[in-house]
Amino acid sequence: MVPADEFKAAFRNHPAGVAVITADPGGGPVGLTASSVISVSANPPLLVFSLSAFSSAAPALARAETVVVHLLGAGQVQLAKTFATGGIDRFADHTSWSRLVTGEPVLTDAQTWLRGRVVDRMEAGDSTVVAVQVLQARVPDAAPDPLVFHNRTWHSLGGQSVLA
Repeated sequence: MVPADEFKAAFRNHPAGVAVITADPGGGPVGLTASSVISVSANPPLLVFSLSAFSSAAPALARAETVVVHLLGAGQVQLAKTFATGGIDRFADHTSWSRLVTGEPVLTDAQTWLRGRVVDRMEAGDSTVVAVQVLQARVPDAAPDPLVFHNRTWHSLGGQSVLA
């Protein structure tokens, strides 16, 4: 078996889009930054993300029946950093979020978000893989350049990065 450090080093070289996942399973809003969000199916619309057991938000998110997945743009590094920082009130700035009519916390600056119902959870090592059926989405007409995490650093993909 590959040692954990070697496995982590391999994935540091694999770029990933950045998202913030929020929910309120009772007791107040919770959220975290994730680079493990992937689309699985368009019909029905399904996505999955990995929830690390080491995240302070993991216990609450593991109980959530619904979540909002915010796909971040290049101008939202500070938002990503806030939700990646442990031991702070990530929702302290009450102007940065509101609630959907269904009750979930939604980040006001996130241009793209998907609200969904958790349909499955699978324990996988020290993480839980969470499957979500998307029920509602907000997608802008003109999508911003995405925020990408690569080798422990924040990046943007813009027109200058197109290769073919």
